[in-house]
Amino acid sequence: MRSAFIETLLERARTDKRIVVVTPDLGFSVLEPFKEAFPERFINAGIAEQSAVGVASGLALGGFVPYVYSIIPFAVMRCYEQIRVDAAYMKLPVRIVGVGAGLTYGAQGATHHALEDVALMRALPNMTVCSPGDPIETRLLTRASFDMPGPMYIRLGKNGERALHSQGEQPDCRKIIQIIAGEQLAVLATGPALALASDWVQRLRGESAPLGAALMSVPTIKPLDTETVSRLVRLGRPIITIEEHSRIGGLGSAVAEWIAENGAAVPFKRMGLPDSFMHDVGSQSYLRERAGLTYEAFYETVKGVMS
Repeated sequence: MRSAFIETLLERARTDKRIVVVTPDLGFSVLEPFKEAFPERFINAGIAEQSAVGVASGLALGGFVPYVYSIIPFAVMRCYEQIRVDAAYMKLPVRIVGVGAGLTYGAQGATHHALEDVALMRALPNMTVCSPGDPIETRLLTRASFDMPGPMYIRLGKNGERALHSQGEQPDCRKIIQIIAGEQLAVLATGPALALASDWVQRLRGESAPLGAALMSVPTIKPLDTETVSRLVRLGRPIITIEEHSRIGGLGSAVAEWIAENGAAVPFKRMGLPDSFMHDVGSQSYLRERAGLTYEAFYETVKGVMS
């Protein structure tokens, strides 16, 4: 995803002089092409995330569209006050680009896990929150970011995520996008969990009692596409959300809030990461297993909502 992001940014920057990249001394091996092509529009703020957001906000006030790029805990949590006051409060077109969604940086331990970032950014007024599920969604959301008003958070993976949309497909990433059709159950997934959900939905069809589950991608979590959620509820289909994020405050919470506030009577379950720190260290796949983000857990969840 990060490669798709920088390639799309480079393409636009050749004709759009508003585009600026700000990094707090991270992103090497990814940002060099931009730095080499546009050294005057590349700023390394050093290991000073708060300053990076302040610089980006100043640039935005001057008519630029700055992208602050770093690993998620540093891009979001270390400088949360600056994002809140300098960017969100001022409604500035600052783009916070966080890399390493969920358990991507599993080998670096809990300090590098990104399990609370969507909850934090959803809570900020004026903030658009995006979590693309594959490189195609990443490109489309990056293109949308060039002219979108107000601040924006783009949450990326970095482990060579495969394309789940057809090449040349141009879905509207502000909406919930159907990837696999199904009439019995709706599975809504976002970010790096989208590929997991795709595998699980297809595996579900091969069970002895197969179920026709629809897989739907949610690349934009805030504002949520409530029109599609409403349509699914009217159809009476059970809904399961899947995300590589805490079950608190992410996609599942956003959908649950809408269902509860609208008095909808539909079976609903959230799948995500538990409300605890991950003390284990290991690969993303290993930590997913340890956290219970598995097909077996998905299958039991499906049985629960269908019963």
